[in-house]
Amino acid sequence: MASIIDKRLSLHHRLAKKEQENSALKSQNLQLQALASLGSATSMIAHEINNLLTPLANYAALAVQNPDDRELAAKALDKTVRNCQRAARIMGSMLTMANGRKQQTSKANILAMVEEVFTCLCRDLGKDGITVRVQVPQDLELTCVPVQIQQVLMNLILNARDAMLPAGGILTIAASAADEHVELAVSDTGKGIAPEDIERVFQPFFTTKTEADRPAQGSGSGVGLAFCQRVAEAHAGRISVTSRLGEGTTFRLRLPKSRPEHR
Repeated sequence: MASIIDKRLSLHHRLAKKEQENSALKSQNLQLQALASLGSATSMIAHEINNLLTPLANYAALAVQNPDDRELAAKALDKTVRNCQRAARIMGSMLTMANGRKQQTSKANILAMVEEVFTCLCRDLGKDGITVRVQVPQDLELTCVPVQIQQVLMNLILNARDAMLPAGGILTIAASAADEHVELAVSDTGKGIAPEDIERVFQPFFTTKTEADRPAQGSGSGVGLAFCQRVAEAHAGRISVTSRLGEGTTFRLRLPKSRPEHR
């Protein structure tokens, strides 16, 4: 009897020890998940900073290269200042999202947001052989964090441009409303995405771009679409993709038309 009791006590002791070890491992796992999330957020922010700095550098260079054209230089510097202010708002919004805090939403005109994105890009896509078609109703509005939705659009537009280089093609940005939702679609007629890669495109650090496919330094880091998905989910929406090799790709962002609170 004493032997059985000793064995049971020993078993209970080992079980308690294993439970403590399991609890410690769970705690370490949570810490590692937090670090992984922080790493992903940091990479996303770095990726977006690169997207923002490129047009700012172009505006500044335009002013420097044309010192005698005071009107042109003044316009370039004005755009630089306004885009620096917008960049500050975007980065503040992204950092807030990374920290998990609630953000202020506002009603925004979708066409105006699209036009501002192209202004920020400071790039005439026609020079790349790309025809831009914007099919957005003038009065269509969305309650959102505007700078985040603009950053999503910028990512999708830049990806579409990369997919159509060097041959060129057609970039279409469309928006429509139905059932209290707004759908934004960014389509290209580029290379397309292989079926086996479709399910992975929103994974952090996954990219289908090779070194030869990266027209801009820092592109193809695999964090832009992960950021887009995070923004969509934070707005209680979703983002999806359809594609055919050699024919093109369409990303669709579906969001509630009105959302008073945002996280």
